[in-house]
Formats: sequence, structure tokens, C-alpha cells
Amino acid sequence: MRVVSLVPSLTEAVAVTVPEVLVGATDWCTHPAGLDVARVGGSKYPDLDRVLALRPDLVLLNVEENRREDADALAAAGVPVRVTYPRTVPQAFTELADLLAALGVAGEPDWLAAARRAWAGASAPTAVRRAVVPVWRRPWVVLGGDTFAGDVLRRLGVVNLYDYAPERYPRPDLAAVRAREPELVVLPDEPYPFSATDGPEAFGGTPCALVSGRHLTWYGPSLAEAPGLLAAQLAAPLT
Repeated sequence: MRVVSLVPSLTEAVAVTVPEVLVGATDWCTHPAGLDVARVGGSKYPDLDRVLALRPDLVLLNVEENRREDADALAAAGVPVRVTYPRTVPQAFTELADLLAALGVAGEPDWLAAARRAWAGASAPTAVRRAVVPVWRRPWVVLGGDTFAGDVLRRLGVVNLYDYAPERYPRPDLAAVRAREPELVVLPDEPYPFSATDGPEAFGGTPCALVSGRHLTWYGPSLAEAPGLLAAQLAAPLT
């Protein structure tokens, strides 16, 4: 089988489990380190001619990462596509297990079993914090409801104040975000690279937790580390 992945987290999952099937990935597929496969452009705007030139038996996509028109174009060219869309941690486990089984993997790999154990053993939060979760600025975009990242945070004691917004990624202005009076601002380092000097200054002294965007939003081998790492980062916000 020849697989092209247009989803960084799935690229990592396939590369550490059945590397021999992976023939192409996006420019944003940064894990595992040293990944040596053909690159086919970005997740949002892949070079479909490059994808097709790799003669894939399957292309991996995700509802949030990729565009419907690219999925349709690949299907029209006769290429099978598999589209993922987990919105919770358990759904991520199920979709990963199903994908790997479809690729011929017998049983669950060690990293997936470790991820299940890590989340099953994660301590119940002793306190709940009301938070906003910007994922972009210029313009500001925040995490809304029905998202994988939102479920990850909920399991770690963070209640997203935009969880019930009609949009999954609302675009409020900064004044509206501040008006929600969050107890915490969660600033991931991707897709926007928030940092100690880029982001916290906008929130007027509200504690800001700088967290790993990969561990917050990726569903793959990073899930095994995510509960411990994110809990530590959320517990040590900048003030």
C-alpha cells in the first residue's frame, strides 16, 4: 500500500507504526523527526499533481485540516480518501485504531495503548477554570465548541467560555474576548505561534498558560504525553 497523509498527526501515527507504507506528507508534517518522504505542499493547499504523481492507494485527510474541494478532486481522480474528524479523545482513539487496522496493523501499537492508559489514569481536576483559547490573532480567532482540543481541555479542568458559540472557531474582537472575564487564557504555540512576548500582553494581566499546540490538537503518538504535559503547562500560567 502507498499512503499520502495530508494531516500532520496522522502522518506521525503512520510513520511510527507502518513507515513502509508512507510515501508522501505535507510540508507541515514535522514528526517524527527526520521523516524522509516526498513533500506535497501545505495541508490547506496541497499540490494535488504531486500527490497524484506518488500513485497513492490512499490519501488521509481531516475535516478541519483539509479542504472539501481537495478531497473531491482526489476522489474524482480515482484515489481513495479517508477523512477523519474526531471531536473527543475517545473518538480519536477509535479513529486511529480503525485507520491502523485498515493499513494492515495487527493489534494496537504500543503508543496507542500507552495513550489510552495515560488518559484513563489522568487525575480528575480538583478545580475548574473558565478560559478562552485563542488559536490566531490578526484577526483574533478562538476555540469554539465541538472540537477535539475543547474536549482535551475539558478533561483537564478547563471550561471553554466559547464552548456554546454557534461557530466552531468564532472571530470575536479582543474587547469581546476580554468581556467574557476569563480566569485563564490558554495560548497554544500552533497554529499561531503564541509565546511569552506575543499574546499575553493583550489580556491585561489575566493569567496566560502557554501550551504545546501539538499536544492540544494532534491525535496520534503525542496523545500519550498530552495529559501530563498539558496539565503541567496549565498549572503554571504567566501572570
